[in-house]
Amino acid sequence: MAKDKIAYVCENCGQEAAKWIGKCPSCNQWNTFREIRIAAGSGQQSAREAAREVSAVRRAGAVGDSVRGAHHSAIRGNAQRLKDIPTKAEPRMDMNDSELNRVLGGGMVPGSIVLLGGDPGIGKSTLTLQTIMRLQDKEVLYVSGEESAHQLRMRADRIEGGINDKVMILCETSVEKIFDQIRSCTPDLVIIDSIQTMETETVDSAPGSITQIRECASALLRFAKASGVPVILIGHITKEGSIAGPKILEHIVDAVIQFEGDRQGIYRILRSIKNRFGSTSELGIYEMLQNGLRPVSNPSELLLSDDREGMSGIAISSAVEGMRPFLVETQALVSSAAYGTPQRSATGFDQRRLNMLLAVLEKRVGFKLMQKDVFLNIAGGLKVTDMAMDLSVIAAVISSNLDMPIEEGWCLCGEVGLSGEVRPVSRIEQRIQETEKLGFTDIIIPKRNINALNGKRFNINIHPARKVEEAVRELFG
Repeated sequence: MAKDKIAYVCENCGQEAAKWIGKCPSCNQWNTFREIRIAAGSGQQSAREAAREVSAVRRAGAVGDSVRGAHHSAIRGNAQRLKDIPTKAEPRMDMNDSELNRVLGGGMVPGSIVLLGGDPGIGKSTLTLQTIMRLQDKEVLYVSGEESAHQLRMRADRIEGGINDKVMILCETSVEKIFDQIRSCTPDLVIIDSIQTMETETVDSAPGSITQIRECASALLRFAKASGVPVILIGHITKEGSIAGPKILEHIVDAVIQFEGDRQGIYRILRSIKNRFGSTSELGIYEMLQNGLRPVSNPSELLLSDDREGMSGIAISSAVEGMRPFLVETQALVSSAAYGTPQRSATGFDQRRLNMLLAVLEKRVGFKLMQKDVFLNIAGGLKVTDMAMDLSVIAAVISSNLDMPIEEGWCLCGEVGLSGEVRPVSRIEQRIQETEKLGFTDIIIPKRNINALNGKRFNINIHPARKVEEAVRELFG
């Protein structure tokens, strides 16, 4: 009698192996190989096919029969011509938060599933809890796998606005028990905090493993699409900055939004990475207070200090993050190197780009900074990635090196190339309008952006610059 064959298959990518391997050579994940027993009579069936069958059986049992049947009936059917498919505007759920609505594209779409990621302690749970406290006309189920009900009540008491009677708290990690609770209370919105703590009985691995995260997220996705109830998943971040778990987690959800910022600072940025129902160029800004997160409608006024007159090393830049223009204060300090090797430090700005801009100053403008320490800081604790910050970084470094303050009322925007040219930037009209709105009198822009203005008149003096030297002469004479 022939014996059954034993094979080992990676749960993450399906790679086969003759023996157990700690690290998959295909997807580089650890501890993902599982033993698959193949019957002796199925010689033509590969271990990968057997693994797919096991995965299919697990997925089929992840949710109740009613939800599963509704989902299959919704996706099955004959092929249709694209022009014959009816179109309708999806009514969105107003989250009563202007910044969150902006990032989501106008509100929460029924039946959508949103993944909210961020560093530990950045305020993910606080953001979701204070948001559902404002939904006075919606039944909300908040599922916590990390905190007790007493901890959530204490956090809710600290949040401004009072307790919402329609918010239900469930401290549970079993997906099957969560679905039982959902069927009994029929909520309008479900919050899962966090997806890495959830587990299903159909998978033998521990909570937080790749298989558990994938199967739990798939079960919640099928529930959202079948019932029309939106689901928000809160996810952990790895030390590399990506969502913990399989990459397929980001593929199956409808939107991925990232909550980021410096935990020592007071500002937080809500950034859209993926959005099937809106733009990924939107940005939300919050201010962390003792009673919760406050949406910031005009970040420029908060990011600029009130008294800059007579201070060297400070330059104002008109930056754009997503679709939103705002003014940012760039601070630089240049001093003689005390320990022989000069230091280069940047907070809120790319360190490598700072080194490149210092090399441009050295080669193209003639400022000798090889024996100088250079420290750069973006005020407010924000991390800005806009290339238009280059010109203000150079201006702040020169101002600190010469110990000459930049005249009050000047703003800069422009990308600097390796040959010292000032390259054009996007959304130049919005940058100028934001600068003019805050009372600035002069702005330096790339010369090639003049044609994009189409002859429009602004109540601000516009100084075009083709090279860095021209911008330096405008500022310092």
